[in-house]
Amino acid sequence: MVRVKICGIKTWEDARSALDAGAHVLGFVFAPSPRRIHPERAREIITRLPPFVTTVGVFVNEPRYSLLEIASFCRLDVLQLHGDEPPEYCRGLFHRLIKAIRVKDIGSLDLIPKYRVDAFLLDAFVPGQAGGTGHTFNWEIARRAKELGSPIILAGGLTPENVAEAIRQVRPYAVDVSSGVETNGQKDPVKIARFMEAVAGA
Repeated sequence: MVRVKICGIKTWEDARSALDAGAHVLGFVFAPSPRRIHPERAREIITRLPPFVTTVGVFVNEPRYSLLEIASFCRLDVLQLHGDEPPEYCRGLFHRLIKAIRVKDIGSLDLIPKYRVDAFLLDAFVPGQAGGTGHTFNWEIARRAKELGSPIILAGGLTPENVAEAIRQVRPYAVDVSSGVETNGQKDPVKIARFMEAVAGA
């Protein structure tokens, strides 16, 4: 089954709802965002998680020393770079890395060969927003990205209603959802469960 990351975890209740529904990965946002979480709060949640749950810290143009400090303090498994971090930023971090690519058009994929990371997350490009936009993009571009050989995580406007079709079209390594499982800016356990059911049925 395609792996699922529920991003923008802010409370233990968010985490529990995601895990109860069968999510594999939890994302914690440490960048300016309505979903931003303080490192101390993230650590409290992470220390309560059961084995085999992967935790991802989401950062946007974070200074390297600060990124590494938060990663160590929170015991993050993976670091997601969602800003304009250049390839040299990634060198020597000694963590598993996901690089987000904000997709404008097919030319956005030219960035992929320049990075040595563990996976790429493809998100919709919206001016002035690093992520969590609720917008989709042309999934054919994501299919083309798979041909470059790296694991592809599909994000951008995924919901319980469209994720199955997205998976059928792209066959990504994983899907990433945040606003698509929220109601009034809060994680919605019913939407999370419906999202997971749609993924399982794809």
